[in-house]
Amino acid sequence: MVSNVKEVLYDNEILERSRLVLRKFRKDDVADILEYGSDPETLVHLDWEGVKTEAEAMQGMVDYYWANPGIYAIELKESGKCIGCIDLRLELAHEKSSFGYVLNRAYWNRGYMSEALNAMLTLCFETLELNRVESCFYVGNEGSGRVMEKCGMKLEGVSKQERKIKGVFRDVVRYGMTKEDWDALKG
Repeated sequence: MVSNVKEVLYDNEILERSRLVLRKFRKDDVADILEYGSDPETLVHLDWEGVKTEAEAMQGMVDYYWANPGIYAIELKESGKCIGCIDLRLELAHEKSSFGYVLNRAYWNRGYMSEALNAMLTLCFETLELNRVESCFYVGNEGSGRVMEKCGMKLEGVSKQERKIKGVFRDVVRYGMTKEDWDALKG
């Protein structure tokens, strides 16, 4: 693992892919954040309660998106529109990271999240030199699991009624990948 992780993240604030740019959030993303952050169907499987106004979206950007390195806006190259967010949650003592993501419902099932997650996995394994990346989703959001599988992550298990989300106990499905798995996939 690299010794200066935060510095490396700051040096990699923009990640370009074929159809996407992953970058820091900007003030002009507020309306786009409100668009996906106020959609009940987009939020149904998330811990996040979302936002109801542009002021709340701006406050969330300041308090969370701007305050933490490793949080990326997902921008469509062709239009410059912010269609979601993907973030790393580093655990440096264990040389690993988890991640979370949200995508505007209007852009589901087009491969955008797989493209964004592949960018994050590349950053984690090839630039940050982490040993492991993991994530989870709640039963009922199997599309999220398909994204992880498409990127080479493996199912590791299900924890029954592990989290209480919006008043309902939810089963948590866990996926993971090691550096060894990544190297074999890219091999």
